[in-house]
Amino acid sequence: MTLQPALLALLDRGAGYDAEYGAGLSNHRPMALLALSRLGASDAQLQAFDAVYSRRLRPAPPQVCWPAGEAWASRLGQVGAWPLYRELFGQWLDHEAAGEVLGQVLPVLMQGSGAAAFHGLIRTAYAVQTAHPQELADALAYWACRWLDLGPSDFAGTVDDPDVLLRQLQATTSDAPLIFQRMQEAAAQASCLATVPQLQVGPHTLQRLAETAARAYAASGNFTVLHLVTSAHAMHVLQPWLLGQPEVLHHALRGYWRAYAAAVCVAGLRPQAPVPLQPWPAVVATALASDDDHLIKVVDSCREQERAYGGAIWRQAASRALA
Repeated sequence: MTLQPALLALLDRGAGYDAEYGAGLSNHRPMALLALSRLGASDAQLQAFDAVYSRRLRPAPPQVCWPAGEAWASRLGQVGAWPLYRELFGQWLDHEAAGEVLGQVLPVLMQGSGAAAFHGLIRTAYAVQTAHPQELADALAYWACRWLDLGPSDFAGTVDDPDVLLRQLQATTSDAPLIFQRMQEAAAQASCLATVPQLQVGPHTLQRLAETAARAYAASGNFTVLHLVTSAHAMHVLQPWLLGQPEVLHHALRGYWRAYAAAVCVAGLRPQAPVPLQPWPAVVATALASDDDHLIKVVDSCREQERAYGGAIWRQAASRALA
């Protein structure tokens, strides 16, 4: 997509911010800015959002040179390695096209797709759509340093409907403060994800997972499930870089499915009273006037997935976000 000059300038400035703030919270600034732009934000609206959101962020630490000869995947899951990884991916993208880099790293990163409650995956998908090299390097670096191992995804099941298996999952509770920490705890309990290997991944798996997330969010407004809506959109965005390798794509979807199921286990879903279905212009106008990064992203994801898949569920989910 062609970036409006104000968005490009704000993305350029993004290199000065850390990937996280507070106690391990993800920096949503670049994702929300692109979502706002795609929803039709003016330069003034982008700058107004940035002025509010950037106050919570901290400066990026100095970049550190990647050790010569060390395999790129050697520090997966080491959160302190973000400065190393952003330098590595920056150099990599200087020498190879983004598509070539993505083709090499996505098969590995997808096995840790739950990283930072899917934010490594989501930020990378938004970065790909901006075609902004530094933002893509920073997004891949974040995914790599927060890469989340939730167990093996080498399985071949016989059930092609994920809803059947999701209904059989064992819900769990946790006092861990962050979503990905609760997912990690659930994955460590064999009983929680016992039915996961039974899924038979096929051509409609991702759409089914996306629609299931949208239905669950429309019914509940659950914050964890919101991340399943936006991460399913991210998977759809990144899928083309895996389409030429069917087995790699299936393996990636299995990795995502395992993380998705772990999130469902810890979500604590509770149905809420229905909300009025809002027309898209009203939904978009509310998002454009908001400084809530999650609301902005879920509205953008719902609108994009409606374009991809069709159906009324996406507007229902977006209407819930407004509530």
